[in-house]
Amino acid sequence: MFVGICPRRPCAPGGSVPPTPRQFLGRLPLPERRFLADALRAETVGGILLLAAAVVALVWANVWPGSYTQVSGFHIGFDTPLHLDLTVESWAQDGLLAVFFFVAGIELKRELVSGELRDPRAAALPVIAAVCGVALPAVVYTVVNSGPGGHPAGWAVPTATDIAFALGVLAVVGTHLPSSLRAFLLTLAVVDDLIAILIIAVFYSSGIKGWALGAAAAGLVLFHLLQRFRVRGWYLYVPLGLVVWALTHEAGVHATVAGVAMGLLLRCDREPGAEHSLAEQVEHQVRPFSAGFCVPVFALFAAGVPVNAHALAQVFTHATPIGVMLGLLLGKSLGVFGGSWLTARFTRAELNPELTWSDLFSVSVLSGIGFTVSLLISELAFAPDHALVEQSKEAVLVGSLVCAVLATLLLRRRNRVYRALSDQEDASTA
Repeated sequence: MFVGICPRRPCAPGGSVPPTPRQFLGRLPLPERRFLADALRAETVGGILLLAAAVVALVWANVWPGSYTQVSGFHIGFDTPLHLDLTVESWAQDGLLAVFFFVAGIELKRELVSGELRDPRAAALPVIAAVCGVALPAVVYTVVNSGPGGHPAGWAVPTATDIAFALGVLAVVGTHLPSSLRAFLLTLAVVDDLIAILIIAVFYSSGIKGWALGAAAAGLVLFHLLQRFRVRGWYLYVPLGLVVWALTHEAGVHATVAGVAMGLLLRCDREPGAEHSLAEQVEHQVRPFSAGFCVPVFALFAAGVPVNAHALAQVFTHATPIGVMLGLLLGKSLGVFGGSWLTARFTRAELNPELTWSDLFSVSVLSGIGFTVSLLISELAFAPDHALVEQSKEAVLVGSLVCAVLATLLLRRRNRVYRALSDQEDASTA
């Protein structure tokens, strides 16, 4: 998505053509810019709603804590063999986030089929940057929590990037980030989401029920066959999706796995004469619901933690929250930037001359905003220790806020350059 090819160079002596270096963070072609603009528009609006929901959650939980606990703990559903009598908070966590990961699965499928991840050479840089941006925060957290009083189980909390929150910050502060940097951030987040769902599926699934897991797998096979034979009709897919989700939930695997699995199974090939593939059409329809409703509602019932002198003192004095904050601020920033720089160095990719490595470092700091998935993993890693869950969530909020402020300062320093680049892109689009 963000790697372009430099112009062909003249032949070397003897008639051979020297290898053409790839350009890192080059300007995107027009079709890619249009797709990126559509994708980021919904995410940006969703990010602003996410910020608003987090603020409402904090105010609600601290001003009227009794009502917040009562509403989030209210049970909805019915006690069936699939155990769907869940609290409002659990419905938001297991149900609404499954829609979020469904969209993430579609994004990943598109990247693998027709996007940047299709070409192994072009995919190497964002994939390695994302892997390093997951590995280093986990290492930082583990080191901090390796001594007495530490809780190593939370190593995955600071590993995730929240693209909606990051774009919401960009929209609020008014930075004119060029499309190549936004595309890098989006591709990074897509790979990041895949790693996150693998972590959730492998490390935070317990009490697996074979019959439910097998039935869920059969449902996914049926979903795939319906896709393969071009069967259409939402009245078939929506009930089937709900059944697969419920069976996955009952199986002991986190229900969001069902969402990403169905997203990956959607067809990304275009029918003859069609402007968009089925996956793109579904993503266009579902993304506003995911970004505008599902994720903000999840944040509303996940971000409500105490904010007072005692709670903040614990964040800066206990190993668990310190590990989370340092993982987001240092681990993410250095992991993404270091992975990108090393990969570009050893693949001989040339940085777009219109940008500098400091621009990439600023975006790397922005990737330390880990909100939605980090809050989810906090619930999974430390349950049923409510105090640790709250400390971890408070650290996610503080760490994300610090990353947002620092990235804003770094990006605003170059905002005049970004505005000029954005104006050039807009002029070439017109």
